[in-house]
Amino acid sequence: MAVNNKVKSTNDLELKDRLVAINRVTKVTKGGRTFSFAAIVVVGNEDGIVGWGLGKAGEVTAAISKGIEAAKKNLIKVPVYKGTIPHEQISKFGGAQVFIKPATHGTGVKAGGAMRAVLESVGVTDVLAKSKGSSNPHNLVKATIAALSELRDPAMVAQNRGISVEKVFKG
Repeated sequence: MAVNNKVKSTNDLELKDRLVAINRVTKVTKGGRTFSFAAIVVVGNEDGIVGWGLGKAGEVTAAISKGIEAAKKNLIKVPVYKGTIPHEQISKFGGAQVFIKPATHGTGVKAGGAMRAVLESVGVTDVLAKSKGSSNPHNLVKATIAALSELRDPAMVAQNRGISVEKVFKG
């Protein structure tokens, strides 16, 4: 089931950016090697909104700023309940597979590298996460965003089933 949780406007949001990875790439021409940079950036307001972007440029700072602008264009809303996620979720992108699971208060963000940047940007303070397969930061970020976009809050589940929120937790 596809969930439409795109954020409409970024004007009133206070977004913080995190650099996940920067990669130097080389193009070989007859005149020699030409170096450029690719930066993957995650932005979020630490209150349920997150997005990612990829910027490519001849200089590092330009690549990062292009990544930030790209990230602001594809923001999603994530249900965060008491500092954690509502339920566990598995997602895959390319060779990277991620597993995220809610945790009790005080656990912290138990996640590595690229997943940690995404989870902290969305505002999750307590979560258990595991990445399997590829450790490619591009695919890890995309798989984590996909897992977060598939999360459903209890009110949405109750509305889809046509029952009250209390019955969601009993059944």
